[in-house]
Amino acid sequence: MSNLFYFTPEQQEIARRTDLVGLLRARGETIKPSGSEFEWLDQGQKVTIRRNLWYHQYEQVGGDAVGFVRRFMGKTYVEAMEYLLQCNGEPLPERPVRKQEPFVLPAANENLNRVFAYLVNQRGLDREIVYAFVHRRMIFESARHHNAVFVGYDKDGVPRHAHKRSTAKEGSYKCNVAGSQPEYSFHWQGAGDRLYLFEAPIDLLSYLTLHPAGWQEQSYAAACSVSDKVLFQMLRDNPRIKNVCICFDSDEPGQAAAQRISDNLFLRGIHSEVLVPTRKDWNEDLVFGRKEP
Repeated sequence: MSNLFYFTPEQQEIARRTDLVGLLRARGETIKPSGSEFEWLDQGQKVTIRRNLWYHQYEQVGGDAVGFVRRFMGKTYVEAMEYLLQCNGEPLPERPVRKQEPFVLPAANENLNRVFAYLVNQRGLDREIVYAFVHRRMIFESARHHNAVFVGYDKDGVPRHAHKRSTAKEGSYKCNVAGSQPEYSFHWQGAGDRLYLFEAPIDLLSYLTLHPAGWQEQSYAAACSVSDKVLFQMLRDNPRIKNVCICFDSDEPGQAAAQRISDNLFLRGIHSEVLVPTRKDWNEDLVFGRKEP
């Protein structure tokens, strides 16, 4: 069920029409009358308010009460709706229960010919590093589509996550297997005190290819997204880890997520640093370096 249809039309209208002046005053905010309207400052920038509507004078954007709570209070749509309904004394509807799909690994191919050709020849990864993960059954080739499958295990050695990546030369297909638990995405546990966090398995393997000296001693994880769930699961499972290197892509989403995670680690007293690839990601750095004369 979509979040947009989680609330009834009546509930959506009640939330949308919430009086913003009363809401802000209840939060202790300073609101100044300005003719028939009111003014509120967003980090020094004027926002004009009229009943349930607002308009940001500097950015020239506006909306209703739901949009206000989402924008200025940092809430999702569902969180904003629930917050406004509570402000209006309305009972909250029960959240729909999502059925968790069972996690099942794809059937494995009898060999890894296409996976090795893709990872080593096309992506430029070190064969021995790839084999180290294959030996631990963390990489295999799917039987049906010959995808590269990157497997994550829990601390008891039970597979909990799998990420599929097309091995076709021009293929862009990639996704997580249904039922995967992001806390256990593709990762390597070392005995050292340092953890390196990446967006994708191929970026992780590219970094190891670029920096192979003693790599087995440290820990590495690929979030298969820009999530921090696998990071904090590994910190819980491995108390030896004292330093975290966040190695996300150099683009805006990657660096925004890296800063968010770094701030979260700081609040928990964990040292971190952000390592940024020269190009978009670590595999591009690796492949470009191979092409240099």
